[in-house]
Amino acid sequence: MAAVQRNPKDSMKSTWRTWDRKRWGRHHWMAELLGIQPNDLNRETPVHQKTDKMPYLPHWQGHKFILAGALWPILVHQLYVLYTGKNLGYIAVFIFYTLAYKINAIHELNVLRNLGHKYGFLDGDKHERDQIPDHAVDSVFHSLVSTATFRPMMTTFLAYRTSHTPATISWWIIAEIGIYTVVLDFWFYWYHRCMHDFDSLWKYHRTHHLTKHPNPLLTLFADTEQEIFDIAIIPLMTWGSMKLMGFPMGFYEWWICHQYIVWTELWGHSGLRVLVTPPTTATPLLKFFDAELVTEDHDLHHRKGWKTSHNYGKQTRLWDRFFNTTHERYETIPANIDWNNPVTLPPFKLD
Repeated sequence: MAAVQRNPKDSMKSTWRTWDRKRWGRHHWMAELLGIQPNDLNRETPVHQKTDKMPYLPHWQGHKFILAGALWPILVHQLYVLYTGKNLGYIAVFIFYTLAYKINAIHELNVLRNLGHKYGFLDGDKHERDQIPDHAVDSVFHSLVSTATFRPMMTTFLAYRTSHTPATISWWIIAEIGIYTVVLDFWFYWYHRCMHDFDSLWKYHRTHHLTKHPNPLLTLFADTEQEIFDIAIIPLMTWGSMKLMGFPMGFYEWWICHQYIVWTELWGHSGLRVLVTPPTTATPLLKFFDAELVTEDHDLHHRKGWKTSHNYGKQTRLWDRFFNTTHERYETIPANIDWNNPVTLPPFKLD
C-alpha cells in the first residue's frame, strides 16, 4: 500500500533560523531585527518539572503595562490638540494609532521573550515551544501586520469623531474594559466552539491546531477565513453589542479595550510558566465564578485538544464554566504557586 503523502503545509518543521542568512527574505529579517522571536538561540531557557514552584504576575503589574501602552498615544494626541488648537483628521489618526499598535505589540513580544528565558515554559520538561514553520514565515507576518492594521482602521472609521478630543474620553471606560472582555469572549467562545464541532468549519481552524506548544507569533497562525473572524468580525460584533447595551464605546475607549485584548492574545499563546490571569475590571465577577483564565488553559487547548476540545475561551474562563467545557490544570495549581515571587513587567523598557 502506498504511503499517505502529508501536505507540506501541515509541517511544523522550523529550521530557517539556522539557514545561511543569504536565503532569508524580508520577513525573516524583520523577526530577527525586531527581536520578536519567542527565544534567543544563544540564551539558555530553564526547564522545570510539573511540580516545581512558579512565580505569579500581580494584576496591577498587568494593568500598568497595558495602560502604559494604551495611554501614551492618547497623551501625544491630546498634546497635539493643545498645541495646534485642532484635532487630528481620520487619516492621521489611522496612521498614528496603527503605528502605536505595532510598537506596543513589538514591545510585548520582546518582554515575553525575555520572561521565557527567565522563567521557562509550561510542559517544558516534555517539549520545547514551537517556532514559526519554514513554510509559514511570510503568512504569519502578514497575519500579524493585518491585525495591527485592520483593528485600528476599523476603530478609526467606525468610532472616531473629530469633534471628540482625547480629553473627552468617558469615565465609562472603567466598566467598558471589563464588560468588553466578557462580551468579546462570549462571541469568541461560540465561534471557536462551532469551528471545533462542525466539520464544515473545522477545516478553517485545523491549521491553527497544528501547533501543540504555540508561541506568541503563532497567535494568528491560521487560514484566511479564521483570520478574518479573529481580526475583525469578533471585535466588530463585540463593539456593536456594547453599543446596543448603551455604552459609549467611542474611539478612545475602543482603542484601550483593544490593548487589553491583544495583551491577553499574545500572552495566552506564550506558554510562559508564570501564573497570569488577564487584568480586567471584571475581575471581581470572574473570581466569584472561579472563571479567571490562566495561560495554561489555552495552552492545554492546543496540547490536549484537537477536533473534540475544551477551554474555548481566550480572555476568560467564564463561558467554559457556564457551558461545562473546562479542562483540569496540571501546573498552575495552588500548590505550585510561589506567592513570594512576583513578576515585574517593564512598562517602557526591557529588563
